[in-house]
Amino acid sequence: MKTTEKQKKSKQQLENPNLANQQFEEEEIKAISPWRDTLKQLRKNRFALSGLIIIILFILLGIFAPLISSYSYDEQNLVNRLEPPSEQHWLGTDDLGRDIFTRIAFGARISLKVGFFAVTGALIFGTILGIVAGYFGRGLDMIISRIFDILLAFPSILLAIAVVAILGASLENALIAIAIINIPIFGRLVRSKVISLREEEYIMAAKAQGMKNGRIIFHHILPNSVAPIIVQSTLGFGTAILEAAGLGFLGLGAQPPLPEWGKMLADSRDFIQIAPWTLIVPGVSIILVVLGFNLVGDGLRDALDPKMKN
Repeated sequence: MKTTEKQKKSKQQLENPNLANQQFEEEEIKAISPWRDTLKQLRKNRFALSGLIIIILFILLGIFAPLISSYSYDEQNLVNRLEPPSEQHWLGTDDLGRDIFTRIAFGARISLKVGFFAVTGALIFGTILGIVAGYFGRGLDMIISRIFDILLAFPSILLAIAVVAILGASLENALIAIAIINIPIFGRLVRSKVISLREEEYIMAAKAQGMKNGRIIFHHILPNSVAPIIVQSTLGFGTAILEAAGLGFLGLGAQPPLPEWGKMLADSRDFIQIAPWTLIVPGVSIILVVLGFNLVGDGLRDALDPKMKN
């Protein structure tokens, strides 16, 4: 059967040379497609696939939280406070009798929301500033680079605390603070990439032909800067979740009764000896999510690096 199909294809190609050329071009395009090659490399990386599975599980946990739990995340039952894991409460209860599994599931929504919007905001503003600084250079580069240096001079968590202290303690303000402290990371990454790209021959040729700066940036500079931005976004996602948990632990993030993982850690400190599950469960959840994004980020970095490809 396979031989017959091959013979038919060969006969069609002999009868129609244009069809043969078209098929050859399509196969050549598929062969040299960088994203196809990247996905192929990523599928070979077991650690990256493991990280992706972890992320998908927590995303599904957050999406279907109301369906997989019969409790509300703020439902209190003081009679059942600090109960160990059981059939009624899979991961036990906290000091107010609230179901920990339910709070972990709804907390996944909060953590992933903070990570997504914080990284998206940092990516947008950081990319814009990085392109402006790297492409136009001179005075703009000096001003923007000095702003990046000032922001990076402070430890990230201290800068986030300062921003939240000014804006006020809330989940939204914590999200803004995390986005601000990550802007220079994206900005410097994009700036360095743009500086290397603007000296390439095809960019110089585009300028010589009179192509406008906006078109050069959107058609040549930005597409060739996508790979490092994707990697940094994935790694930054885990960092943002960790920073949100840190702010929540200090009482500067999500406010009660929202089930934010960092706040859950803070509330369970006094019960670590008599009810260790109240501390272990949110702690392990943070570790797993951050680990998942880091594994995927490392896998993407290896897949997008030509030196790492077989």
